Amino acid sequence: MPKPRLYLFAVLFIGAAAGCSLLVNPLTRLWFYTYGTGTPEGADTLLSPASFLELRPDGSFTRDFGRFEYGTWIKKGHQIILTDQEHRVDSLRFSMPAAGDLKITMTGGYIADFESRPIPAQKAKVDPFSLANNRWRIRPSHKETDREIRERLHNHCQFWETYFRWALDKGLPAVDVRSTPTPIKIYHNGFTLKPVEDLPPEWVSYFYDTDDCRKANEMIRNIFEHRTIAWANTDNPYKMFLSAFQQMSNYLK
Repeated sequence: MPKPRLYLFAVLFIGAAAGCSLLVNPLTRLWFYTYGTGTPEGADTLLSPASFLELRPDGSFTRDFGRFEYGTWIKKGHQIILTDQEHRVDSLRFSMPAAGDLKITMTGGYIADFESRPIPAQKAKVDPFSLANNRWRIRPSHKETDREIRERLHNHCQFWETYFRWALDKGLPAVDVRSTPTPIKIYHNGFTLKPVEDLPPEWVSYFYDTDDCRKANEMIRNIFEHRTIAWANTDNPYKMFLSAFQQMSNYLK
């Protein structure tokens, strides 16, 4: 009699393991736009290599398809149903022809391809794509004080800090540093401030007006001219920039 019991246990164990694997949702990833086919219309033209969609296993999401949004999501058949912070609902028809490949049908039949990246840590504080680290993307409804502008810049530096931490922790071979709207131009061995006339339009749009945007540039310029960024003595660029943006964050407090 012992043998049948052992055999039954083994069958039940294998069945349970298979059941768990079936519960894993392949959509719960971080998705970056790569390219599209067809003719984009309206908001679809705002898609860029910086466009992302983060679908977390707890049912929350963040995305930037030309506008930063956050809220809840569910999968219903071949649709991703997003409900954002303003209770607007967006249904995205999708397909997954291969692991790590997501195709979303946009306005007018435009097919946008997205490639997966490892999802960041659960804690919002260390997730570069969470609301906590992307408040700088949300345009204010009023003209901001100098303190509020500094807080916006501080949050932007926190984004970069957590971005490089994520790349380091996940062992990513490379990350995009050029597509994200930012006043800071990042090189392989350092960074500099972009002139006002060269600022990305998306970055300018995050401020109440151009005057506030200029103030933000001057605040960063003041740090570069009167403070010292101690570059970490390391061959790892992620560690180097992580340290640099930590220092920028501290100077902006």
